[in-house]
Amino acid sequence: MQCNVGNTDRYLRMVVGAVLILLALLGVIGVWGWIGIVPLATGFFRYCPAYTLLGIGGNKTAK
Repeated sequence: MQCNVGNTDRYLRMVVGAVLILLALLGVIGVWGWIGIVPLATGFFRYCPAYTLLGIGGNKTAK
């Protein structure tokens, strides 16, 4: 797996994912907040399968 998520994208994904999970834990947005695991994981691993399928790459240094 080659990194295809850039630094800015990575930090944004991790923040959004953490906020969604926190809101789900607090009961503000319900069970759907657990979808935050996906952006959190893609930010942590720096790999997004959707980017590969769509031919998009946010990491300019990896090429």
